[in-house]
Amino acid sequence: CAAEASLADGVDVRAASALGAVVAHLLGAATLPRACAPSDDGAEGAPSPCLSTVRGQAAAKRALAVAAAGGHGLLLCGPPGAGKTLLARCLPGLLPPLSPSERVDVTRIHGAAGLLRPGAVAARTRPFRAPHHTASPAGMLGGGNPPRAGEVSLAHCGVLFLDELPEFDRRVLEALREVMEERRIRLARARYRCELPADFQLVAACNPCPCGWHGSGQRDCRCDDGAIARYARRLSGPLLDRIDLHVRVRPVAWRDLAASCSDEAETSGEARERVARARDVQERRAGRPNAALDDASLERLAQTTDEARALLGRAVERLGLSARAARRALRVARTCGDLDGREVVDAAAMAEALSYRDPGAIEAAFERATPMPRERPP
Repeated sequence: CAAEASLADGVDVRAASALGAVVAHLLGAATLPRACAPSDDGAEGAPSPCLSTVRGQAAAKRALAVAAAGGHGLLLCGPPGAGKTLLARCLPGLLPPLSPSERVDVTRIHGAAGLLRPGAVAARTRPFRAPHHTASPAGMLGGGNPPRAGEVSLAHCGVLFLDELPEFDRRVLEALREVMEERRIRLARARYRCELPADFQLVAACNPCPCGWHGSGQRDCRCDDGAIARYARRLSGPLLDRIDLHVRVRPVAWRDLAASCSDEAETSGEARERVARARDVQERRAGRPNAALDDASLERLAQTTDEARALLGRAVERLGLSARAARRALRVARTCGDLDGREVVDAAAMAEALSYRDPGAIEAAFERATPMPRERPP
C-alpha cells in the first residue's frame, strides 16, 4: 500500500485509487495526495521482560549484554527452571530500535507473510521468533508453493530463539550452519529458486541431558551414560563453533529467588544505554556490529594489545580452538572492550571472550562429572 511504500527514504509516494487519477495528475489536471506516514498503532509487540526481574545469574546477564552489544549468537545450557527462557526473552529489550532500512525489510517480510497486526502497516519492533522444536524444515527454513518465508527469515533483523535446541530436526540444525554464515537462505525447488534475507541473532537453550537434571544438584538424573552421549551428539561441532557465546546457567539458591527485586539490579533500560553506546562505536568504526565483521576488517580494527594476542595464541594451543573459533573469540573480545568503553582489546577483554569459547563449557554439561554448584550471591 502507499503508506507502506512511504517508508522508503527519498521517495515521493502518492496514492491513486484509479488509473484515471494517475493520468489526471500527469496532465496537471489534478494532484494526487501524498501518502501519509504509516501508523504504528497496533504494531508494537509484547514488551520484553525487564532484566532486573532475573534473580542472580550475573554471568549470564553479562553475556546477554555482550550478545546484544555485538550481535553475537548465544547458547544457554542449564537445568529446567534456571532462567534460560527468561534471559532469552530479555534480549529484545536490550537491542537498539530498528533503523529505517531494517524497518522496511521487516515490514516487507512480515507484510508478505500476513503477520502485521490489524491496522498496522509498518513493523515497529525487532522480531522475536520462538518456534517449537517440532517445527518442520519447511516451517523453519521456508518453502511451499508459492514460497513462504520460514522462521529464519521472519526473525530477520531480530532474535531467533530456539529452546530445547538438541530436539530440533537434524536437517534444521545442519541448515542453520550455512544460514548463520551467509545471513540469508536460498530456496531451490522444482518450480522456483529464490533467496530470502535471514540476518537474525540466534539465542539457543538446552538442558544438560534428556531429563534435564544432570549435574543440577536439585534432583537425581534419570539418564544413563548412553542417553547423555546421544543427546550431546545432536549438536554438531561445526554448529557449536558458529555460536559465539556458550554460557552455563546454574541453578539459583532459593534464598536469592525468594528475595524481592533489588533496587540496585540493572534494568533493561540501563543495559540498553550501554549497548547503544557500544553499537555507536561499532557503527562509527566499521558501519556494522562486530559479529558481522569480515576477517580482513576484524584484523584491521580489533586493536589488540600484545598481551591479549599472546593470550589468544595460548588458548588456541591449549584448548584446541579452530581458526573460526579464534576469530569469533576476537570479535567477542572487541565487543567486550566496546561495552566497557575501552579503545583497545586488552587481556581482560580477551580472557572474558575466551571464557565463552571454551569448547568444554557446554560439552561438560553433558558428561557425568561433578554436579554444577548453585549460584549464590557474593
